Amino acid sequence: MILGAHESVAGGLARAFERARADGCRALQIFTSSSRQWRARALPAPEVAAFRREAASADWPLLAHASYLINLGAADPALRKRSAQALSAELARAEVLGLDFVVLHPGSHAGATAAEGLARVAAGLSRVLRKSRGARVRLLLELTAGQGSSLGHRFEHLRALCEQTDGGASLGICFDTCHAVAAGYDLAGNYDGVWREFERVVGLSRLCAFHLNDSKKGLGSRVDRHTHPGAGALGLEVFRRLLRDPRFAKLPAVLETPPLQDGSASYRRNLERLRALE
Repeated sequence: MILGAHESVAGGLARAFERARADGCRALQIFTSSSRQWRARALPAPEVAAFRREAASADWPLLAHASYLINLGAADPALRKRSAQALSAELARAEVLGLDFVVLHPGSHAGATAAEGLARVAAGLSRVLRKSRGARVRLLLELTAGQGSSLGHRFEHLRALCEQTDGGASLGICFDTCHAVAAGYDLAGNYDGVWREFERVVGLSRLCAFHLNDSKKGLGSRVDRHTHPGAGALGLEVFRRLLRDPRFAKLPAVLETPPLQDGSASYRRNLERLRALE
């Protein structure tokens, strides 16, 4: 795995590389705009140029995480339209910056059935992918924890979205280890079985990236609470197996772990801990 972290872009997008190097990263994930606001600031040309210079120097896999507000499965047509517009803008910013991937939580059905929600998401994804046809950046659907009415916590959801979306052949998957255990996939007790199921239902060829997080909550909790590798329900042995699994050797794997007790970033410590397992 190519290990990295989700770094802050405070002070300008290019500053994320400085933080990533200090933490020992070899891959980088960022937000290209606020994750909690619809309105995204314009990216000044000098800031884009500085980011691309740093990216060329680093030569790392580069990801952006889409806004948490985006919900293509919403019951409200206006919210679905706004979400599609926001996702199109996310992909456009990522393309301008030269990123490889944009990671998206598929959304929630908000009281409808999962099938209805998935159909709405697929329709929204179809519109977005038509608009971004020809772009280099690739959209990744993230495996979710299944909290509330969220979609994407079953491998079958991810397959359905890929199959029902026009242009779905271009969609990839980001596998979050915290979300997997929260969703009920027993990586600790049945590592090989989980990956056989993923291959059967989704296909390893679609797997493009990992989020390496342990889970504060237990197997099947459907609660999304990240913690440090080895400090939660997964334990270090799962991370050891992932890091030594030849199928995943060339995939980016980024940490999204919470700050340490003193408020400082946990990435350097956690990356050192993971590299000791390789």
